[in-house]
Amino acid sequence: MKRTLNSWHHATWLIGLVVAAGTAASAAGSVLEPDAFRHYVEQFNRDDEPLYTQHIPNEQAWAFLQDNIPLFECPDKDLERTYYFRWWTFRKHIKQTPDGFVITEFLPPVEWAGKHNTINCPAGHHFYEGRWLRDSVYLDDYARFWFRKGGAPRSYSFWAADAFWAGYLVTGDKALVLDLLDDLVENYAQWEKSRLEPDGLFWQIDDRDGMEVSIGGSGKRPTINAYMYGDAVAIARIAALAGRNDVAAAFQQKARHIKSLVHEKLWDSQAKFFKTLPRNAAALVDVRELHGYTPWYFNLPDRGYEQAWKQIMDPDGFHAEHGLTSAEQRHPGFRLSYEGHECQWNGPSWPFATSITLTAMANLLNNYDQGVVSAADYFSLLKTYTAAHRLRRDDGRVVPWIDENLNPRTGDWISRTRLRTWRNGTWDPGKGGKERGKDYNHSTYCDLVITGLIGLRPRPDDQLEVNPLLPPDVWDWFCLDNVPYHGRTVTILWDRTGEKYHRGPGLRIFANGQQIARAETLTRLIATLPPPEAPNKP
Repeated sequence: MKRTLNSWHHATWLIGLVVAAGTAASAAGSVLEPDAFRHYVEQFNRDDEPLYTQHIPNEQAWAFLQDNIPLFECPDKDLERTYYFRWWTFRKHIKQTPDGFVITEFLPPVEWAGKHNTINCPAGHHFYEGRWLRDSVYLDDYARFWFRKGGAPRSYSFWAADAFWAGYLVTGDKALVLDLLDDLVENYAQWEKSRLEPDGLFWQIDDRDGMEVSIGGSGKRPTINAYMYGDAVAIARIAALAGRNDVAAAFQQKARHIKSLVHEKLWDSQAKFFKTLPRNAAALVDVRELHGYTPWYFNLPDRGYEQAWKQIMDPDGFHAEHGLTSAEQRHPGFRLSYEGHECQWNGPSWPFATSITLTAMANLLNNYDQGVVSAADYFSLLKTYTAAHRLRRDDGRVVPWIDENLNPRTGDWISRTRLRTWRNGTWDPGKGGKERGKDYNHSTYCDLVITGLIGLRPRPDDQLEVNPLLPPDVWDWFCLDNVPYHGRTVTILWDRTGEKYHRGPGLRIFANGQQIARAETLTRLIATLPPPEAPNKP
């Protein structure tokens, strides 16, 4: 698809879809037939009550998705359905504005949002998830919006530079990150001005981390310090790409300094966990919270801190039947409350934090030599997260769903239960109304499947790395197809016998229709990409 103007009218957009669909259909090496997955979107549309339609209405959802998303097939139909459901919901949040495209968190307007109903709190997730769309216009516009079109990039915590770099690792197109380098440097300086403590650590209010009513509260939290470390690393890499070695060196030093302080000041050697240090306090808080895994999202910890991950599968720690808890369950302050604030981070399961934790866990399994957690643990947690994507309607039907905070012991969406009876049995419009939490865009899922489970590990060079975290002997086959990556179209498939896809047995990787790597088992593969596809001629 070509870059479009904000003055597009509806018919022009439809014509563009038809042309682009033809291009996608002719992509070399396609294994999966898009129409085999259309039924998911048609069912999502039938189950839907679309009160807030943005750029792409339901009736155009499949046309958009088949053109833009990697196709995915596996034997687990719950996981497969949820993959398409999350792309279907992400599409709802693409909003065209006079300032270009933006991605929203809530569909209805909420009073705490900024311009165009945007909120920067989940924006890092938006970029990680949306980087796999074939048309980059949506995220390119969205990135520039935050710094040049009236966005509020410091209203909440936001790992902006890291998120933009993550997009570059998929597209291979350096134009956007180079264009925004000075904006990212200035953004970092403003964070230092408002949130840097004399001891060298950053502090944040838990609510401004999007984690209100937390047990550990505000202070020098693992979250904000990990985000600033991730941004410093990303800015250094972008500056090196731009040939600005002085900027690169300065931000490499900032990253090293934060890393050292996180190890020294936020690690509880007795509890074996990264914790919050309150401002003007000498001691860390007495609670392990799920956000203590955030440093691994950015590969911040050195080797030797992996014992923290013992808590992830512990039923007294964070493991529960319907989702990871936001605080360890053994702590006396752990709550699953239906009173007070409807959004509490003192116990409920939050997809926002689950996404960060599973991304961090995939990094641990890929980049660290440890024996605390396994690929089987990752798969188990992804399955639990998948199963949470459901709602039982009043008529008894169970439909795919994503909302705000989940009761990890019952699977109930807490905020939804609270808000529907907030004002004498009616939805409160002041709290966002009936559809506030519906299709909530505050987390990732598809990126976890692509980079974790299937194991496409984005990198800046022309080596394609794949390391599936699927345990052996679980599935006999899967296929991730039509993946836009560094200007190529990539297919990753596993076929134990070779009888499913008829490309031969084992793990195979194709780029532009050419097989570039294979193995008999599910294992790490690294292969050189072929030259990019030539641009289509008119």
